[in-house]
Amino acid sequence: MTLHRHPISLLLALAAVQSTAIAQEESAPPAGLTGDIPLPPPPPGAPDGGLPPSPSTNATVNLIAALVRKGILTQAEALELIAQAEQDAMIAQAQLEAVAAPAMPAYDDSHRIPFVPQVVRDEMRDEIRQELMAQARTENWGASSAPDWTSRIIPFADLRVRTENLFYDSGNDTSGAFPNFNAINTGAPFDTTGTMFSPQYNVNEDRHRLRIRARAGAEILLAEDFNGGFRVATGESNSPTSTNQTLGGSGGNFSNYAIWLDRAFLSYDAGPGDGQELKFLFGRFDNPFFSTDVQWDEDIGFDGLAVRGRVRINDDVHIFGTAGLFPVFNTDLNFASNQPTKFDSDDKWLYGAQLGVDWKIDERWSARVGLAYYDFNNIEGRLSSAFVPLTASDAGNTDASRPAFAQSGITYFPLRNITPTAANNFGTINQYQYYGLATPFRNLTLTGQIHYDGWDGYRFTSQAEITKNIAFDRSALNANAVNNRGPDPDGPGSLLGSYDGGDMAWNIAFSFGRPQLETFGDWTVTAGYRYVESDALVDGFTDSDFGGGGTNVKGFHIGGSFALSPHVRTGLRWMSSDEIAGPPLKNDTLQIDLNAKF
Repeated sequence: MTLHRHPISLLLALAAVQSTAIAQEESAPPAGLTGDIPLPPPPPGAPDGGLPPSPSTNATVNLIAALVRKGILTQAEALELIAQAEQDAMIAQAQLEAVAAPAMPAYDDSHRIPFVPQVVRDEMRDEIRQELMAQARTENWGASSAPDWTSRIIPFADLRVRTENLFYDSGNDTSGAFPNFNAINTGAPFDTTGTMFSPQYNVNEDRHRLRIRARAGAEILLAEDFNGGFRVATGESNSPTSTNQTLGGSGGNFSNYAIWLDRAFLSYDAGPGDGQELKFLFGRFDNPFFSTDVQWDEDIGFDGLAVRGRVRINDDVHIFGTAGLFPVFNTDLNFASNQPTKFDSDDKWLYGAQLGVDWKIDERWSARVGLAYYDFNNIEGRLSSAFVPLTASDAGNTDASRPAFAQSGITYFPLRNITPTAANNFGTINQYQYYGLATPFRNLTLTGQIHYDGWDGYRFTSQAEITKNIAFDRSALNANAVNNRGPDPDGPGSLLGSYDGGDMAWNIAFSFGRPQLETFGDWTVTAGYRYVESDALVDGFTDSDFGGGGTNVKGFHIGGSFALSPHVRTGLRWMSSDEIAGPPLKNDTLQIDLNAKF
């Protein structure tokens, strides 16, 4: 079919096809009668040959008349377009008659509407519409006065409302065996010779809380393969593992809640495309590694530099890889702030690399496997030089080696080498102490995932991960650890049992249902089990929900999600956990969510 490329011509052609279809439907032949049907002649035009003075039954003429009334076309231009449209209609009619069934003799050859099969009408309408849309994109029809940069920003947002119930077993140890080391290390040092308990975790009183999570941001499409993005989110603190905000928290009384910068990055894609990638990331971005939430919590944002690549071996096999350099902690420029002579820097870094393969086994089966190495440089604590703190404000030269954020489960040792002198009554008072991680961390992690898509839109997924801290030194931990010890003393005169932690973590999970919850009634169910020893992982970066967050935990979870609309879904999850090393601690959690994406 030959089509004029002018936008008005395309609009007229589309209108002509639609008006023909409408006229045909209104004047369909009686049952058993085919061919062309005579119609009365159209109303005569104005005396001067101009446009009809009253509405016409022809949609094309009405459209042109409307354009004249709005001042978009002159009357002369309108008449020329009508003539052009009539000529186009004659050409289209001749082509349609060539593909239509042989027509019966017409009752009147002067005025007739050809009988056009529905399939041909649909094809014509779709072809014209596609031509029109393609030209609109090319020529930017309907461009507004908005600045050009607004077309390169893609906003997004999501909101989650959660009800959460925490249940603690009556057999949990309530003797003060669960110090909150994060509270100690982010506040004033704890005097171990005082008469008060250190900050403690709740292990015996059930809790119920309502929580929200709100996030909003934008992707920014820049020129020459550069892109960017940012996101802000709620959160009770600057925790790297949670953007939840407890309603009634942060002071209560309907106080306002804080918003944090959650993502801010630039990226450059130097890859060839066609399923292959070479992308560089700078700033604060999503987790670039293939992993589970046992290695990295789903809310973790990575600070630093990363490069991610993907190479196609053939249509079924791709090799992927990621490498990055990430600052975990940067020492305060003025550390120690209350002394004129400053202490050495205690900067901490994560060096990470991963190599893996994606394999499409056949039309139903696909698999992904990745091997990663994570080196947490300088993340362990360091014993200070000998000194005598006289007040809680006195700083030790390795205080900055304590973790800036922690959850629970990991093993600690005292950082300050406090000299017993007459000033502290020979070690019986003023023992102001901070705590550092008792072991280095270098993780070797194997992650695998397999999909089966053989159930008409439903997918079965199995995912597993195993990691080992290859820097683990049990003998050193046994000598200096202050927690994660067994109940039995080592021998006569021993004050603590032997170190009872470990260096391994593994988990396995299954899911079944729709891979994407896109329409009402879509669903998926999940179940899994995990076993995470105390010093297998850095507790500050692992899952923040299971067992209250952190390491030294084992147990299972079950749950599911159900789509209420394309943008809203509800979910339920039950988690049951037990502590592995140390005194007994059992915790169950029930979460019910309502999620919306905009």
